Amino acid sequence: MRDLSEQEQFWQGEFGNQYVDRNVGQPLVAANLALFAKALTRAGRIDSLLELGTNAGNNLQALRQLLPRCELFGVEINASACAQARALDIAQIWHGSLFDFPRERQYDLTLSKGVLIHLAPELLPTAYAQLYELSQRYILIAEYYNPSPVEVSYRGNSGKLFKRDFAGEMLDRYPDLQLLDYGFGYHRDPQFPLDDVTWFLLEKRP
Repeated sequence: MRDLSEQEQFWQGEFGNQYVDRNVGQPLVAANLALFAKALTRAGRIDSLLELGTNAGNNLQALRQLLPRCELFGVEINASACAQARALDIAQIWHGSLFDFPRERQYDLTLSKGVLIHLAPELLPTAYAQLYELSQRYILIAEYYNPSPVEVSYRGNSGKLFKRDFAGEMLDRYPDLQLLDYGFGYHRDPQFPLDDVTWFLLEKRP
């Protein structure tokens, strides 16, 4: 067993538990449903998907409504969040770090939403590799965007929130990836407010 990084331990512990409690509820599921409906419009058939960093399952609830026949899988490091996601009984949830999730198969879609922003920059290449290697065709990234890397104080904590061009870095790293679509979720949207998230749908060229 490898030693977890300080950041992984942070999300595994009490701060991660508090994050779970803050980020639940049907309005959030509805906003996610609107986001995923837009983000996946240009994708072909998706029969299986894997979410890295599932939290309590808000995204998977929206994806279950959007893709009722799709096999759903999730990875979550926080025990409380993992238990809540499993209790929904809509997906297979693997408890552990996304960096340790085994590459035993590929999925039509891999995705991260609000996860890469919380990873230390030196961990990103491994996270990108997981998103890429576990995907058979599509990768969806929904994170805070900034053209150049910046760190933001997160609820009084440093080293826990970063903005950058995650999708652009993946496009540079993997030449067979192409950008299919992208969009933005605005916090002032009157119907489906989101936390100023920018999403990117990438596809592996055959």
